[in-house]
Amino acid sequence: MSAGADTGTGTGTTRSGFVALAGRPNVGKSTLVNAIVGRKVAIVSDKPQTTRRAIRGVATTDDSQLVLVDLPGVQRPRDALTARMQRRVESELADADAALLLVNAIQGIGPGDRFIARLLAGARTPVVVAVNKVDRCSRAETMAALAAAAELGVGDEIFPISARTGQGLGALVEHLAGLLPEGPFFFPPEERSDQSEQVLLAELVREQVLRRTRQEVPHAVEVEVEEIEERRDDLIAVRAVIWVEAESQKGILIGAGGGMIRAIGTAARKELERELGCRVHLELAVRVRRAWRSDDRLLDRLGIE
Repeated sequence: MSAGADTGTGTGTTRSGFVALAGRPNVGKSTLVNAIVGRKVAIVSDKPQTTRRAIRGVATTDDSQLVLVDLPGVQRPRDALTARMQRRVESELADADAALLLVNAIQGIGPGDRFIARLLAGARTPVVVAVNKVDRCSRAETMAALAAAAELGVGDEIFPISARTGQGLGALVEHLAGLLPEGPFFFPPEERSDQSEQVLLAELVREQVLRRTRQEVPHAVEVEVEEIEERRDDLIAVRAVIWVEAESQKGILIGAGGGMIRAIGTAARKELERELGCRVHLELAVRVRRAWRSDDRLLDRLGIE
């Protein structure tokens, strides 16, 4: 369905629009998108630079539709991959109806937050600030974090929230919906994301790789789903490739006696079955392509714009 199609309820005025989520890497943007949407549409990891695509989650009520864009973490471009990520950040911010700056109450305000705040200050869209992870702070620590966020000088409203527990999300979502222009819904009310099935399944596999690897491996890994085959009504076969940049990384992912790849496959299969609602036969292969993060043709194929 094309953007702007009238898929609202048809009962009164509706509001719809795009809200860009900006923030330092690992501040909790993906967790927040999933919490507002009500299902997993963005993978979650404690590793920085987990989000490589601008993931769109769709949250719809009777009279509003928020299209939440979980931007890649703002950073200085180092290669073709990070250059694409940075261009996507700038493009999505330019097209958004509102921007939400997420900061970490535990870590406090740092140079990265101030850099992003300056970026948002130059945008023409209204900006809202949310201070995340207040569930892990005392009242005094929360008040100090809110005061520090106010000193960033962007946004008329600051909301203390916990994406993990849902604390404060109702007020935040209501405020964001009020910033959207009047208009029909962009997506059918039941839709939760604009990701293709192949990309979503690949991301679920990559999430399990991130959970089990350290140091350089998470940043050198990408997953490509090559085939999805419905073999029976209750069984889907998924064939995926895990790309790495070095033979040593391939060895880590396979593990002694194939133990690591089996653990990744078992955990990923459970996530895929939860998403697809049926049994899944998952085949994983690990392949080496040196400097794939600078390979424009592979980045195109992986859907990293």
